[in-house]
Amino acid sequence: MGYAAPVKDMMFVLKELAGLDKVAQLPGFEEATPDLVEAILDEAGKFAGGVLAPLNFSGDREGAKWHDRAVTMPAGFKEAYTQFAEGGWTALDCHPEFGGQGLPRVVSSAVREMWKAANMAFSLCPLLTNGAIEALELCGSPEQKETYLPNMISGKWTGTMNLTEPQAGSDLAAIRTRAEPQGDGTYRIFGQKIFITYGEHDMAENIVHLVLARLPDAPEGVKGISLFVVPKYLINADGSLGERNDAWCVSIEHKLGIHASPTCVMAFGDHGGAIGTLVGKANEGLKYMFIMMNAARYAVGLEGLSLSERAYQQALAYARERVQGRAIEGSSAPVAIVRHPDIRRMLMTMKAQIEAMRALAYVVASAHDAAFHHPDEAERKRNQAFVDLMIPVVKGWLTETGNEIAYLGVQIHGGMGFIEETGAAQHLRDARITTIYEGTTGIQANDLIGRKIAREGGATLKAVVGLMQQTIAELDQAGAELAGLKGSLAKGVAAVAEAGTYIATNYAADVRAVAVGAVPFLKLMGIVSGGWMMARAALVARAKMAAGDADPFYPAKVATAVYYGAHILPAAAGLAEVIVGGGASALAIPEDQL
Repeated sequence: MGYAAPVKDMMFVLKELAGLDKVAQLPGFEEATPDLVEAILDEAGKFAGGVLAPLNFSGDREGAKWHDRAVTMPAGFKEAYTQFAEGGWTALDCHPEFGGQGLPRVVSSAVREMWKAANMAFSLCPLLTNGAIEALELCGSPEQKETYLPNMISGKWTGTMNLTEPQAGSDLAAIRTRAEPQGDGTYRIFGQKIFITYGEHDMAENIVHLVLARLPDAPEGVKGISLFVVPKYLINADGSLGERNDAWCVSIEHKLGIHASPTCVMAFGDHGGAIGTLVGKANEGLKYMFIMMNAARYAVGLEGLSLSERAYQQALAYARERVQGRAIEGSSAPVAIVRHPDIRRMLMTMKAQIEAMRALAYVVASAHDAAFHHPDEAERKRNQAFVDLMIPVVKGWLTETGNEIAYLGVQIHGGMGFIEETGAAQHLRDARITTIYEGTTGIQANDLIGRKIAREGGATLKAVVGLMQQTIAELDQAGAELAGLKGSLAKGVAAVAEAGTYIATNYAADVRAVAVGAVPFLKLMGIVSGGWMMARAALVARAKMAAGDADPFYPAKVATAVYYGAHILPAAAGLAEVIVGGGASALAIPEDQL
């Protein structure tokens, strides 16, 4: 049940597909050379495999414990977090002004893949903290930045995001938590929030809650939401910790998975009001919170990738060791199950999609770096448009695929996959939440077709389709070995273009029928974008081989890409049919007959 970080594939994607060399030319990133990045990944891999991975199974068994409004983490977690913070892992891509290392997002994303694969429950704490850091870096006042950022970036304090309420769920317009101004620049917060990841724990000395609430004169709906910083312990003028704030964890949830991650019900103001300060301008909290939400959505997409990698490594090791049955041909003796064709099919399905997901995730992270740091405004806008289009795809497709891959991991184990002692079931249980929190797949898909395609008439999608077609043209010159991949990708890109045109053309006139195909379109985008990445990878690998490089990594990459073209991409045409023609049939049955 161990974990070995796939550093070689990570470095291949960073250098050959995500443009690490170009990222290192952006202002502030000049030190992010391949040698330094590989050294960082090597060290992160050691920490992930040696410190975090051994706590994954035991943490799942023990779980986080709640008693008298406090949470105790499973054995080893507090010590691991101390090592994590002391190693500087909390500060990778944070601003150097407040103690961060200022590394590119594409590099920190590769490192965070390791944390999530090694121990997803542990990784959720720094995930939320990093989102809170980013929101304060971009929107906080100078005083808030000075007070909170150095301690959060150093890992002394952790952070949360408090959005959801019992009556509101994903409908943030319905939140009721209120904030009463005190006349001295502070506010008293009253309300309850649910599903607050790491809202309470014993690993850090303070917890910084970012809380959505309404001011007394706030307009109704999402236009009346403000964002507040509410620390667990108030901060004295000299920066030391003061008295306990009126923000308490009143229970934690008993969940299907991620048992070591405390999912808290937080009560603010039960004893006079939780003291907080306003972030940015009043009634603009949702805009600020979306900074955290987009960061979290991308990070959750990485969880789908990470759990897939962990499930694959375990399934592959089991398939090589488990001797059962005879080979279909060539041997009368029992063989390891990796010799059976259907096991090979499942392993290759896992491997091909994992490599496609990793490439897409890192390419999006690289575009994020360019969107924030490129000196040319037009390039910043172009990259931001690409990131905006792809965030729901990364979140939705990687997590849906992660669930499928974790399922295959259980299937390869056979009956032993259903037994908790093997650990295969934990990956499936942990993966299940990824398609739900930070917005379900349906929410991501509606965002994709509405805000990202219909609103701009499909302009960014058309530009991405153009890039995909350039790769198809390159495959034309690659010879017979990649002909099948070229044909499958061409059909997939045509399916995306057809479905995207249908969405942009019909969204305003018949939004319900178009929305029926939202999730199929998200899956279509993921599958074809993954195929695009695998085609690019195959072209690079083939060029390396042609230049005389004998590393077996490259023919394996080509073979995996060819498999993706033969087994994954063919689903694209069927999804396009569903999107373009399935709306009416899905809405034909009256609600009372469902």
